[in-house]
Amino acid sequence: MSTPTPLTERYVSATVRSLKPAAQEDVRSELQASIADAIEARLEHGESREAAERAVLTELGDPDILAAGYADRPLHLLGPRYYLTWLRLLKTLLIIVPLCVVGGVALAQTLAGASVGQTIGEVAAVGASTVVHLCFWVTLVFVMLERTGADTGTDWDVGQLPEPSVDGAGKGELIASLAFLALATGAVFWDHFRGLISGDGQALPILNPALWPWWIGSLLVLMGFEAALAIALYARKRWTTDLAVMNTILAVLIMSILVTLLGNDQLINSEVIAYAEAQHGVERDTFDVLGIVTGFAIVGISVWDIVDGWRKTARARGVDVAEG
Repeated sequence: MSTPTPLTERYVSATVRSLKPAAQEDVRSELQASIADAIEARLEHGESREAAERAVLTELGDPDILAAGYADRPLHLLGPRYYLTWLRLLKTLLIIVPLCVVGGVALAQTLAGASVGQTIGEVAAVGASTVVHLCFWVTLVFVMLERTGADTGTDWDVGQLPEPSVDGAGKGELIASLAFLALATGAVFWDHFRGLISGDGQALPILNPALWPWWIGSLLVLMGFEAALAIALYARKRWTTDLAVMNTILAVLIMSILVTLLGNDQLINSEVIAYAEAQHGVERDTFDVLGIVTGFAIVGISVWDIVDGWRKTARARGVDVAEG
């Protein structure tokens, strides 16, 4: 074997420098022999030695990539073995965790009496920090799994195949929606005519009686539209854009009415509050906290209803494209 030229020696040295000391000499000898043979083959075809050497080294490519092949070392953060598991977990966490954290921070700031600007600033900062930390730590864990070759226990089998279905368009969903709306309507009428709380020998309605007939009537009309929406959804067998728009409008209207009444202390019967204060020693601050929590719950449920409707619409459109 001919003596390696400075160019070949530089390439070989750059390749073996990142290998374990015990493997460097073997790889050096093997690589030098391989390069020499490739150069000789090109010389036989009439190329000059300098041109042949450069061509051979160029074909071998980046020495760091070649060294990774010798060391069986991956040159990616996440390979196909872990990528999908990482992606699914990260998507799930990014949907759940930031919403919970942001909601908790907003609730805490509101209870502490912070201004709207302070609340928004704190929510934005904590929300962004949560997203960054989630992405970093989840990715770090999977990078460590990739490097150690650990088993995540998530091997795929045919039992994991999803059943073909379209969300929110079956008979079960229709029955559940209509039953809930019927119970809610019945509770409103029962509360008004019979009362849901017994105090001082008489039944007290929880909702403010002054809301009748216009405010309560408006809510009942919107609930009727909700029932019509559920029936239309069942009839079409899938979510569509117009149904998602209608669902959004209804959710916004119901949320606006309830939050407005709650914020103006008009939703709950004042006699119920007075009775709780006088007979059970419930402090006014407790009702303030309950009001804030209820407001957040109303907004959260409404936002989730809107997002869920559009998510199912997008999924149904994907099914249409696949079938087309």
